Order: sequence, then structure tokens, then C-alpha cells
Amino acid sequence: MSLPEAARSPLRIAVDASIETGGPYAVLIGAGLVARLREPLREAGPAHRWAIISDDRVAALYGRSIAASLERDGQRADLFEFPAGEAHKTRETWARLTDEMIGRGLGRDCAVLALGGGVAGDLAAFVAATYMRGVPCVQVPTTLLAMIDAAIGGKSGVDVPAGKNLVGAIRQPKLVLIDPEVLSTLPQPDYLAGFAEAIKHGAIADADYLSRIEADASALLARDAGALTELVRASVMIKAKFVAADALEAGPRAALNFGHTIGHALEKSTDYAMPHGFAVAAGMVVEARLGESLGVTTPGTADRIAAALRRFALPTELPADVAARALVDATQVDKKARAARVRYTLLERAGAVARAADHAWTHAVDAGHLLRLLQPH
Repeated sequence: MSLPEAARSPLRIAVDASIETGGPYAVLIGAGLVARLREPLREAGPAHRWAIISDDRVAALYGRSIAASLERDGQRADLFEFPAGEAHKTRETWARLTDEMIGRGLGRDCAVLALGGGVAGDLAAFVAATYMRGVPCVQVPTTLLAMIDAAIGGKSGVDVPAGKNLVGAIRQPKLVLIDPEVLSTLPQPDYLAGFAEAIKHGAIADADYLSRIEADASALLARDAGALTELVRASVMIKAKFVAADALEAGPRAALNFGHTIGHALEKSTDYAMPHGFAVAAGMVVEARLGESLGVTTPGTADRIAAALRRFALPTELPADVAARALVDATQVDKKARAARVRYTLLERAGAVARAADHAWTHAVDAGHLLRLLQPH
């Protein structure tokens, strides 16, 4: 899965996020970037030492070689590892990592390199946002899901017993470096999970993009370098526009949460056994059907989204062992809840988000309505 040398110059996409959250910054997309980080990291600004934060799996694949490469280039680098998996995206892991950084003598002139998928990116960025009251962070995502969504936009956080990402911050990275070549080592389930976020981008913003994803499914499933690079580019462009318009998620950026209210509830209900991308896939279909049942979403939209998801072997229904009542209860602690009512991003149709009657970007939905949808009998 390699590109010809002439195609290895990185693409650059600007994310014009507000200065209040640390923007603007660039996203660089290029084959082989992970093996040549020296110059891009210099662009991110001077750092006396780099704290590379990664889970143990990605550390073995890339973290140790990156640390050694930076050391050879005369840059001090320390690798900090944590066990892989959502179960370790906790306050306890955050505390251990920050204590280890303090113990190794990293000061306010350090910077964090977040290396890995969404869990590592969220956790490392939260460390960066809070360490010594905030140090710079560079995101180097290694999963498709992180490349096209999680690494961009400045969200960070950890999970708590009540729910997912309920403790965190919004602070933009200094730079995002995306190397599609690292996807060659990504396990198939993790690879497929990323397409849920790409399909989400088409569903909320660009019906033509949704159609292109479906048309390119064979090449994407074969991990064709050109098709992947184009998918990453298109999704990053969509994500960057939403972040630039609303860095703090007070308005249109809420569209990016389509599928996530149910998705996060599914993750919690399965004790995080259901991967994030799979949960979001099922969540999008449920939320599209919810919109149709409320008369907000054009009939047939849920079926359109489900058809795209099936091209990538992603779930389109809730797991049989998840009780409807438990799922509805899990939505009640969602971050988007207001005045004790959960708010959902609903579609008008494929490619467009529906505004609420009060012109808000999310819709308040009674728990009883959702329960009747999930439990029609």
C-alpha cells in the first residue's frame, strides 16, 4: 500500500479554528510522514522535549522507532505507554501519565505527540491540555477513524463510570500529521470502523460524497492508497469546515454528533465491547429512523445510510442483547442533554442536517418516544 514517490508530497488543509481554542493549524496528509517527522514537528514550534503518548500496541509498531528517530535528530523524546483499549481511557490513566511526565522532569517547554487511534488521541490531548496548565499537542493518528475525525477539532477527554467523554477539554492541536501508509498494519475490524465516520460526513454534509464512498467501496476495502488518500482528504475538509465555523460546538458543529448519542449509549451499554465506529454506525440508522418517526427526516434516509454501511460490513441494527430500556437510560447522561431532555442531531435528508423549530442544531426528544421506536410492541 505505497504511493509513487511523486505523490508523496503532503497535502495541506487549513483548519481555521478560533484563536480562543488554540487555532488555526494545518493538517498534513502524506505517505511516509511517520518516518519523516523531523521537519513537520519543527513547524509545530520549538519543544525542549517531546512526550510521545501511545498505547502499548502502537508504541511497539511506531512509538519506539519515532522516539529513537527524534533522539537521532537531536530532539529529546520520552515514550509514555498505556494499555490499549477504551477501558483505559480513564482519569486514572490520565493521572498516571501526568505523574510519569512530572517524574521524568518534563516542564512547561515540552510538547505532547499523540500517537494512535481515537483513545490515544483523546487521552494524550487531555494530558496536553492540562499538563502544567497546557502544553502544545501534535496529533499523529494511526487509525482511519482518528485520521478523518477524532484527531481534528481539539476535543479531548476521558470516560467516567457515568458515560463516555464526560470529562475533557477543547484545545486545538498545533498540527495534525496523517500518514495513510500506517493503515496497512491496522486490524480489519478497526479499519472498517473508520468508514462509519466517513459515511457520517456524507450523511450530514455531502450526499455526493456519500455516493462516492459507496462507489469506491471495493478499492477502499482493498486499502488502495489513492482511494484512501482521497477519502481522508474529503473527510478532513468536511470536518475542518465544521470546526472552523464552531470550534466550541455551540452551533453547527453539533452536526458531527449524528449517530453519537445512540452510539455512546451503545458503548456504555456493552461495557465498551462494541467498538466506537460500530456503535456510531448502528446509532446513525437509529437516529435517522428517529428523525423519520418525528416527521423531520425524509422517509428512506435511514435505508440509504444503512445500505452504505452494509458495503463496509458495519452494523445497521442494535445488538440483540442490548435492552431498549437500558439503552434509553444510557442516553440520559449524554453531554448534549439540556433541561433533562436529550438532544439529537437529526437529518433533513442524506447530505443535510435538519434545524429544529427554535433554529437550534439539535432536537429535544422525549425518552418515551425513543423507547416506543425501539420497542414498538
